[in-house]
Amino acid sequence: MLLNTDEDLQITRTPIDNSIYVERVLANSQNISQTLKLAKSAQLKWKKTTLNQRKKMCLAMVNAFIENSDEIALQLSYMMGRPIKYALSEVSGMAQRARHMINIAKDSLKTIKVASNKNITTYIKREPLGIVFVIAPWNYPYLTAINSIIPAIMAGNTVILKHSAQTPLCAEQFEKAFEQANFPKGVFQYLHLSHGNTEVIIKQNQVDYVSFTGSVAGGKAIENACNGHFMGLGLELGGKDPAYVCDDADLKHAVETCIDGAFFNSGQSCCGIERIYVAEQIFDEFVKQATELVNQYKLGSPLDVDTTLGPMVNSKPADFVREQIHHAVIAGAKTHLNPKDFPLDQEGSAYLAPQILTNVDHSMDIMTKESFGPVVGIMKVRSDKQAIELMNDSEFGLTASVFTKDTDRAITIGEQLETGTFFMNRCDYLDPALAWTGVKNSGRGCTLSSLGYSALTRPKSFHLKTKI
Repeated sequence: MLLNTDEDLQITRTPIDNSIYVERVLANSQNISQTLKLAKSAQLKWKKTTLNQRKKMCLAMVNAFIENSDEIALQLSYMMGRPIKYALSEVSGMAQRARHMINIAKDSLKTIKVASNKNITTYIKREPLGIVFVIAPWNYPYLTAINSIIPAIMAGNTVILKHSAQTPLCAEQFEKAFEQANFPKGVFQYLHLSHGNTEVIIKQNQVDYVSFTGSVAGGKAIENACNGHFMGLGLELGGKDPAYVCDDADLKHAVETCIDGAFFNSGQSCCGIERIYVAEQIFDEFVKQATELVNQYKLGSPLDVDTTLGPMVNSKPADFVREQIHHAVIAGAKTHLNPKDFPLDQEGSAYLAPQILTNVDHSMDIMTKESFGPVVGIMKVRSDKQAIELMNDSEFGLTASVFTKDTDRAITIGEQLETGTFFMNRCDYLDPALAWTGVKNSGRGCTLSSLGYSALTRPKSFHLKTKI
């Protein structure tokens, strides 16, 4: 990628100690123009390759990526603060997800045969869109990006990746793997971009699809930039994902799963559990066991192999969560964890102690506004009906979880929830065989599964009159 040193620097500070970890020169208008031009010319050739050729090369890219696992994991810990003991899981998860999407491409992209007669032959082909512009976030920088990158390329598109300013090395690791797999130049490219130039690329009307993962505010800005250009757009935005623990749930399993779903990655997951509703019969015991479990966490440097809870990405979102907790307590919420038991926690620091809150309700931001940090509110409920009403009382709808031993009960509840994905006895998980989508302010569009290929292709109908 060409860079002009007259342009602004992009600086990435590590949440470990706020020191500068990466500096990159942002792309300028010339870099953008050259990248778009190359993507266009490469796509005209790439779409003519066979699906078997694409499959072979994409699998080679995944293998090349895996070979660099240790370096990738260490970079993740430095860039976004994930404990090193968990960082490798994103590498393996990315590979699993990529291979699934590669392997289902043949069936997902196959020609649809329509009933014909002796005079007429009709069918529908799926054709690539052209250039796919992927805008990826920092919290799961490889998993979120691969959702669109692999199906886009397998479908015959070219990809331009703009990664978060917090995780620029992820874009470079992708490019390294594509180069090692001997991909033609221009099939995959990345640009380090300012927000302004990100919008410029969209408004130039040379890309054919935009895939964005990020905040609701970011999604609105992308949607405004796309306005009037008639391009495809996929948005995965915020979440305030609920879990409901029924009176017949396996309590130990529910506690362990919900707490992991709430606090893994320091709570910085779009589909993490942010609010829990528990049947009144088991409420006290659930809170007791949950508090005991979180008190075992070790808040520390992500480079320490004993750390189970790393810092948040920087001090600003950490202070935002501190403020949410403070206002909840003023309004009557009860805290169950002592921040002094997590010595690194201090105002203005990215290191934030985990917290469990009870005596909460939906008048408090902690139960309605996205926190994206290591905190969860737990409410007592009297019935399934009340739980459903509370779970749906949100501007978001990405995932929702129910813990019960009764499958029919779970399905009955799940069918009434306004959500993109419904879990029984599980949470905070993406199955690449299922459509990843959201409702309300959690976004629009779909990635993963065979349906994920539909957004990255266009149908082309053939109507052949074979006899006149």
